[in-house]
Amino acid sequence: MVPAVMVVGLLAEMVAWGTVARRRRSVWPVMAATLAAMGVAAALVGSPPLSTSVPAARAVAVGAGSGVVLYLATRVFVMVVHGWRRFQRHGSRMYARQAGLPLWAALVLSLAVMVVGEELFWRGLFQLRLGRGLDSHLAGAVLSWLAFVAANLPSANLAIVAGAVVGGAVWTGLAWWSHGFLASMTSHVMWTGLMLSAPVLAAQEGA
Repeated sequence: MVPAVMVVGLLAEMVAWGTVARRRRSVWPVMAATLAAMGVAAALVGSPPLSTSVPAARAVAVGAGSGVVLYLATRVFVMVVHGWRRFQRHGSRMYARQAGLPLWAALVLSLAVMVVGEELFWRGLFQLRLGRGLDSHLAGAVLSWLAFVAANLPSANLAIVAGAVVGGAVWTGLAWWSHGFLASMTSHVMWTGLMLSAPVLAAQEGA
């Protein structure tokens, strides 16, 4: 059952991003529904652990700090590549596709539904179960990170893929360190919250 959920979840996220990219749909209805379903499925079949190798308080503190650092690094990166027009267009386009909701609603939907669902599935279920199956937490982490990046490739958006590569590496590392999804979820929540409340690019539909 668990392997089937892992495969279906991976394919579901790929299809969802492809739908957003090809049909120019808003991120909210498509990705929120998909990631919520993935998170519920992960919780039902896998009982994802919060943090088994470090205290929960430490996992939250490290996760929150890493989220802030990741956000600051994102701002610096965007400033450094300001001449990379394609990246700027892709980032602005994605912010535009997140429009249509007041900030408070976007934060609630993104942080309480999308981020939690994604972390439950990828770090709470996929990574840990793959590590157990391979009898290597490190191998499970590396392969789950690659699968996470692959799931985001259909977005056809450089900003989304870059976030999956770098952010995914950070969150995968936190899950590997803590043997749970609490640290990675805290980091992901902090980064996403800052990215929404203090955008690194201006939204521009059709950019």
